[in-house]
Amino acid sequence: MAMTISGLARSAGVGVETVRFYQRKGLLDDPRPSQSGRQGQKHYGEQDVRRLHFVRSAQGAGFTLAEISELLALDAGHDRLRAREMARTRLAAIDQEIDRLETARQALRKLAMECAKGDAGPCPIIAAFEAQGQV
Repeated sequence: MAMTISGLARSAGVGVETVRFYQRKGLLDDPRPSQSGRQGQKHYGEQDVRRLHFVRSAQGAGFTLAEISELLALDAGHDRLRAREMARTRLAAIDQEIDRLETARQALRKLAMECAKGDAGPCPIIAAFEAQGQV
């Protein structure tokens, strides 16, 4: 299966410029020239589709492009120990972010309940955010 850059981009729900950006960053290989004789047309294959989907999935998990590049290199070298270490580090960062968001949710829920108690005086939500800006 050979596809153009627009077909590759479409397969992952990204734009053509995103594919080119990943190529410049070394996350995707440069395409091979077309065998059909069309001048300047390049084609991508199934491996390119899998790699693009991997990059997008890894980004969705919060890995940086540098970390994704390292994961790709680790896969080629079969270094599962380092890949597990990277996954554990990322999981710890996700857990910290979840804790932070849970704290924010609880605080906002409390402020919303205080706000619902009446219409007199300043809004507790606005007052709380103003007070945080003064700290």
